[in-house]
Amino acid sequence: MLRQLTVSAKSRLQLARKLAERGIPEDIASSVLDRFEEVRLVDDAEFAEAWVRSRAASRKLARGALRRELSDKGVAEEFAEAALSQVSDEDEEAAARDLVRKKLRGKPLPVDRAEREKVTRRVAGMLARKGYQPSLAFRIVGEEFDVADLAPED
Repeated sequence: MLRQLTVSAKSRLQLARKLAERGIPEDIASSVLDRFEEVRLVDDAEFAEAWVRSRAASRKLARGALRRELSDKGVAEEFAEAALSQVSDEDEEAAARDLVRKKLRGKPLPVDRAEREKVTRRVAGMLARKGYQPSLAFRIVGEEFDVADLAPED
């Protein structure tokens, strides 16, 4: 079990699932996990904070996607909300804008309205899969298209 923690931090539920997979009786697993919490080898609040910092920075996930991931890992809502407070609206918007710019970089902007709408839906869909609200996604994509339209051509 300690090997699981040396690879990366885990939530209590993740460790409980690993113990169950190994056929460890629930009462024994519970006492082991309680002891891990006592000696601070397992701390769901710290796990949530680190998870949000890491995934928001590396994958540029929005709070919605991060909330789902923390829930899947069994992190209590109060710990999840505290961890998610690290990500501000401005941080989320900047991350979305960065994702859109990377997606559009080096590609010619479509002139045809139908093609432009298709690209807009695809890029907004990418943001939606990362947990961004549709209103934010479509606004950012539209703004980035407008900026690209105004940029001088090489």
